[in-house]
Amino acid sequence: MRKWHSRRDTRKIHRWGAFLVSLPFLIVIISGLLLQVKKEVEWIQPSTEEVAIDTLALSFSDILRISQSVEEAHISRWSDINRLDVRPDKGVVKVRSENQWEIQIDLERGTVLKTAYRRSDIIEQLHDGSWFHDAAKLWIFLPAGIIVLILWLSGMYLFFVPILAKRSRKG
Repeated sequence: MRKWHSRRDTRKIHRWGAFLVSLPFLIVIISGLLLQVKKEVEWIQPSTEEVAIDTLALSFSDILRISQSVEEAHISRWSDINRLDVRPDKGVVKVRSENQWEIQIDLERGTVLKTAYRRSDIIEQLHDGSWFHDAAKLWIFLPAGIIVLILWLSGMYLFFVPILAKRSRKG
């Protein structure tokens, strides 16, 4: 059995670890950068409209009926809706369809304020690996994250060991 040579073997672990995580980590970095600016970039996530309202006048059946009128969203029943995001302070309900379209509806008048394709959910799925397959999240992206942690630790070791060695030789 070969003896452990700390700096040489740490460099080897660092090099191979970087190679192993290069593609998943690139996906995490790019998607993470996009998610950082999702509120500023309309293409990623539609900005929320604001209206002044006195009362929340819409019922759930009104919201469904209004959502059905937006052709791009392909909503015909409640199962076509992924979620409702109610923002009473802004006077808006955001209806997210299963096909990633977002409809913003005025909670008082029932008018459609905005419809837009919402990419942030897909980018989040890319970021955590679930877009590829549910198992990819735990069997590729989680190990890649652990390896990146090891890379950080080995990188810090490789950075500080020469500095500490110089200091010990001087003093």
